Amino acid sequence: MRISQCAEDVLITYSLGSCVGVAIYDPECCIGGMLHSMLPLGSSDPVKSQARPCMFTDSGIQLMLTEMFRLGARKSNLIVKVAGGATMLDSKEFFRIGERNVAVVRKLMWKNGILIQNMETGGSVSRTMSLHMNSGITTIRSNGQIHEL
Repeated sequence: MRISQCAEDVLITYSLGSCVGVAIYDPECCIGGMLHSMLPLGSSDPVKSQARPCMFTDSGIQLMLTEMFRLGARKSNLIVKVAGGATMLDSKEFFRIGERNVAVVRKLMWKNGILIQNMETGGSVSRTMSLHMNSGITTIRSNGQIHEL
């Protein structure tokens, strides 16, 4: 997880396969954050969740929101975009980690009264997600193509 208030920064997370990337931006105070989490629920490994909360979607999102609010972001201003959650190395979809990661993001945002503006999830491709702090624009790079999310 990274949070920035610097207009020159570009927050980037690479290789979002079954992992999920969450970009949150407050355009009023120019605070943005990005999370790259691997597993849906910290309760699956409480010791690791305590040591590395951003490894897990649920605890990572809560930590990112808490830190952004501490810096002055307001819930009513937040723009949320989500990418990843693909089916990777699980062709029989036994574990469904990507799908479960996306479900946790959706549930947490709904419980916190925060709308997700746009998502690019699922499939079987890896994605790179970038949040441009000077504009709040979020881009996705996948299969050699870049587009705005």
